[in-house]
Amino acid sequence: MQYRTPGASRRRVLAVGAGAAALTVTAASAARADGSPAKGRPVPDDRRLRRLISRMTLQEKVGQLFVMRVYGHSATEPDQADVDANLSEIGVRTAAELIAEYRVGGIIYFSWAHNTRDPHQIADLSNGIQRAGLAQPRGLPLLISTDQEYGTVARVGAPATLLPGAMALGAGGSPADARTAAAIGGAELRAMGIRQDYAPDADVNVNPANPVIGVRSFGADPEAVARMAAAQVKGYQGAGIATASKHFPGHGDTATDSHYGFPVIEHTREQWDTLDAPPFRAAIAAGIDSVMTAHIMVPALDDSGDPATLSHPILTGILRGELGYDGVVVTDSLGMAGVREKYGDDRVPVLALKAGVDQLLNPPDLDLAWNAVLDAVRGGELTEQRLDASLLRILRLKARRGLFDEPYVTRRGVDAVVGTRAHRAAADLIAERTTTLLADDRRLLPLSRRAHRRVLVVSADPAAPSGTGGPPSGVLAKELGGLGFSATSLSTGPSGTVTPEVSARALDAAARADAVLVGTYDVAEGDGQRELLQALAATGVPVVVLALRNPYDAAWVPQGAACLASYCWTDVELRAAVRVLAGRARPRGRLPVAVPSADDPAKELYAVGHGLSY
Repeated sequence: MQYRTPGASRRRVLAVGAGAAALTVTAASAARADGSPAKGRPVPDDRRLRRLISRMTLQEKVGQLFVMRVYGHSATEPDQADVDANLSEIGVRTAAELIAEYRVGGIIYFSWAHNTRDPHQIADLSNGIQRAGLAQPRGLPLLISTDQEYGTVARVGAPATLLPGAMALGAGGSPADARTAAAIGGAELRAMGIRQDYAPDADVNVNPANPVIGVRSFGADPEAVARMAAAQVKGYQGAGIATASKHFPGHGDTATDSHYGFPVIEHTREQWDTLDAPPFRAAIAAGIDSVMTAHIMVPALDDSGDPATLSHPILTGILRGELGYDGVVVTDSLGMAGVREKYGDDRVPVLALKAGVDQLLNPPDLDLAWNAVLDAVRGGELTEQRLDASLLRILRLKARRGLFDEPYVTRRGVDAVVGTRAHRAAADLIAERTTTLLADDRRLLPLSRRAHRRVLVVSADPAAPSGTGGPPSGVLAKELGGLGFSATSLSTGPSGTVTPEVSARALDAAARADAVLVGTYDVAEGDGQRELLQALAATGVPVVVLALRNPYDAAWVPQGAACLASYCWTDVELRAAVRVLAGRARPRGRLPVAVPSADDPAKELYAVGHGLSY
């Protein structure tokens, strides 16, 4: 079903709460017919926002603090499997029932929750959610959000434009490109009714073994990360999208994934000031809408043993006090292990609010968390005034991003903005400027259609982050074929692990090739990828290695082989890499992180800034 925005619906929004009209000094954020935001940034009217808060019930105030997942492609008519999942996890059937029961302030979209099938469906779901929210007594628009970092984290796939991720942009080194990418992504998200993107990632990735950040970071240089993060804030906000700098106070130097464990960052206070803090300072200076917390322990900032998400010294003392930030603070998902190890799921939301959090993201048990906050207010552990302070920040954000002026979107706007030829062409050009040539001792590149006409592509085939595009082996072979090469492909499987049988097939096929292009994926000791590379190099056939994800794979490349890094395996980055290795574009990327030696990780094989060209 397609929802439209008739005059009556818009008047309903402006009359919300018998006092929410003119919640901004100007309606400059109202969307044009093509889905793009009008110029100007509305200034929230705090007096009227406070009046709106004063008319809310305590239960409504509690609900506004939560941002929740919900299964289904529709707000009212999801598939039965999604109804069953909602009943099992949340106790409601649909998004509309969730909003009516708990009055949540936001919904987060996930592809695995079947929220993001295609742009028209996403727009219809967004409109259905807004309609459900505004239909309630003292109804309010919802802040619909998602994790669309691009690169390895993308919830919305093709035909929306897919863009290079953070480390690829860091390799390109252009704040202008980073801002353009964010402006494109933000415009498309807004056209589909998504008003908040949990991006950009402001973590400084100085640990090659980091299992959760890695290429989601712009790099290892704090000042470079700061420039790129600030540029993306401006790009997203210019498109009318709320941003979220994450993961405060910095998740870049950990060997533990906070989804599954409780990381401890051993930086001193001085190290934190010089390494982790600069990107967050820059994002705040750029006017960031929200800051997402990390479920990590940083003893130098708070020695209580609590995760940063629950730390008053970190969130109120440092973020608000020292850094002067007064915007929305949102938790990372409360279903992650890093925030659940020390306290129960009933205590975590209450302690987060006491620490200085405003929005509680995706608790594992919403009913338990919602009632825990309600009971904490009724019992005096939290005051209603404390909730009001968070509500004011949240409503300011909604007002700035135009939700009170224009909560709905149209299919016409989707068609005018999402996945346009101009956006896809811009993404291709940006990606070309990120591909990094790390090694080419024998000057194999660019490949020649005369000398290297027959190319064997041997590649890992991890699933596409957005669920659209790929597999890498096929994309690489197809792109080579389109450039005049005769390319065949052989998949080594989804994980990067190479079996002896696959290795034997690759060696046999290499005997009939003029060159071999190998796509590696997170090379590790004993996974068979290094042995395959060495065996292929020993055949004497020219070997070109493309690191599909981590540039650290370059440490395992045998002598004599050429090596490039694409920083992700999405189609846009793979196509750009092929154009570079075929000589249709020059390699211009520079390493945003250092690559340590495989034999001695204490030694640096390639320094930050390394990159070859031709």
